[in-house]
Formats: sequence, structure tokens, C-alpha cells
Amino acid sequence: MLRVEKNLSTNSITSYKTDLKRYINFLFNKESIQDLNSIRQIHIRNFIRYLNDQNLSSASINRSFSSIRSYHKYLSGEEKISHNPTQLLEAPKISKKLPKVLSIQEVDVIINSVKLEESMGYRDKAILETLYSAGLRVSELCALEMNNILFDSAMLRVVGKGNKERYVPLGSKAIKLINDYCKYIRSLLINKKKTDGNVFLSKNGKKLTRMTIFNIMKKWTQISGINKDISPHTFRHSFATHLLEGGADLRAVQEMLGHSDISTTQIYTHLDNEYLKEVHRTFHPRA
Repeated sequence: MLRVEKNLSTNSITSYKTDLKRYINFLFNKESIQDLNSIRQIHIRNFIRYLNDQNLSSASINRSFSSIRSYHKYLSGEEKISHNPTQLLEAPKISKKLPKVLSIQEVDVIINSVKLEESMGYRDKAILETLYSAGLRVSELCALEMNNILFDSAMLRVVGKGNKERYVPLGSKAIKLINDYCKYIRSLLINKKKTDGNVFLSKNGKKLTRMTIFNIMKKWTQISGINKDISPHTFRHSFATHLLEGGADLRAVQEMLGHSDISTTQIYTHLDNEYLKEVHRTFHPRA
């Protein structure tokens, strides 16, 4: 239903299923709801408060609410319930939490901690450098194919959310690392299994999963000695923040991130303001 009506990706469908499963479990276990017709607005508000108490991001909470609203709209349309409790319910107003970012020095330390002499060292370093150089989502990195890399023009052709295509500049360090990885590692991996042309492959020559990328980042972050709980998305946040700190135009950063709405990109200006305040506190004699 959701895939057809909303043209959602497989990852989005999985997220919606997770949202609804958590919602139903909450209603059954916390609110003692046995019948869908017994659900009222108060139960949904209680669930939103529960999610907020779990320290979920505002984006996750709003997505959960959207899942619930779509679910009840579907049930009402199919006449499986006599009323829709979300019909007059407003979306939750939850303040956005500032995303975690790394300093430029911390990014350097993590990337430089990768040992090229390890079996997958060239691959892992190319992955980290590409994530930071292009500000990619982890799903975009996993889906990246060789024909998406425009070596001559130092650009990436990225297929993002909603199958929207964008072009993102790729730094010289990332290009060199990708070239080295393809020369020393990928050329061996593609002989193990027929691939669809994906850039980054597993030891068995298969397309990498999101979880594998998470584990790669976790491994090298721990080895680097950076004691922070970070994810591939932290590199994306850091990419945007460092560009704005360096004076980049907000619209240009929006384009590179693939945000359809500039308000999504504007959260990084708040991060930039925090950086400026920290500089002021540190260096101004009357701060």
C-alpha cells in the first residue's frame, strides 16, 4: 500500500513497519487496547510522549506520527474502523535536536587511523573519505556504482531519496583512495562474484549493507581513540557544518546534501552559531 501510494523506498517501508509495530505493542501493553475501534486521540498523544521520553529524534517521532496517521486513514478507508482518531490530531511540535558533529581534526584522526596494510584497509579508508568528502547518506554510499563516479570532472552522480538525482563534487583525496581501492582490492573482489557494478564490495564480492558500513565506522573510530558514539550520518552532519563554517552558501550545501526543503539544511546554521559562540567564549577578553 505505502510503496504504491507514496512511492517510498524499501528503507522507508521498513521504517514504517517498525513504527507501526512499536505503536501496536504500546497500545496493547501500555494502554490495554484490545480493539482498534477503542483507540482515541489520548492514546496516540501518550504514545508520542512515550517516544519523546525514549529520546528519539524529532524526525523519527514525526515519521512515526505520519505512519500512524496513514495507518488509520487506510483502516478507515477500508471500513475496518468506525472512526479515525488522527483526523483532527495535529502533528507533534517537537523541538529539533542539533545533530552530533565532529571537528575537522577528529575526522582526520578517524580516517588516518585506517591501516592500509589490512586486507580491507584501502576499501575502508575510501569509504570514510567518500562519506565525508561528498556528505552522502549511508544508503547512497551502498548504492553507489562505478558509472556514478565521474573521474574526469571529479563529481559523483548520486541517486537520493525519492530517486532524485544530484551531482556532488568529490575531493582529490577521495578520488585517489577510490582509485587505489579499485586497483588493489576491488579488482580481486569482482572475480569472486558477479556484481551489479557497485563500487564498495564485501570480502565475498557482494554489495555492502548499511550495517557493514556502520561496523566499519565503529571499528576505526574505536581504533582512532575518538571516544564518541558516531555513525556514518555523523560524517554527513560534519560535512555540512564544516562547509558552512568555511563560508559556503546555504543553497549550495542544500544542493549537495540533496535536501528538498532548505529548512532541513538550516539546522546546520544553528550549529555554526554554536561554533561562533564557542570561539567568542574562548578568545574574547570579556566573554
